[in-house]
Amino acid sequence: MQHISVSELKEHIDGAENPPLLLDVREPWEYELCHIRNSTLIPMNQVPGVLNKLSREQETFLICHHGVRSQRVGLLLKDSGFEKVVNVTGGINAWARQVDTAMSTY
Repeated sequence: MQHISVSELKEHIDGAENPPLLLDVREPWEYELCHIRNSTLIPMNQVPGVLNKLSREQETFLICHHGVRSQRVGLLLKDSGFEKVVNVTGGINAWARQVDTAMSTY
């Protein structure tokens, strides 16, 4: 599984013609506090039940609070045949501190 910094993610999604799936694996209450625009919320414990609804061909970036849960989901996806899986190092916390400093933190 690849890893990407939040600044690299910003460069990657800004102006992308075919934006990747930005999969946020936090809980709904966390997502309500703060999230990246156009991200998709699927809490970590629900991912196994929706694997058949995710595209194995689409590049998928995984994000959580600090990067631990998203890494665990990334390993699950890789074990399930997903090849284009990228974990966002530092998660939404790093995004709020380095990219969007107006974003709420928790």
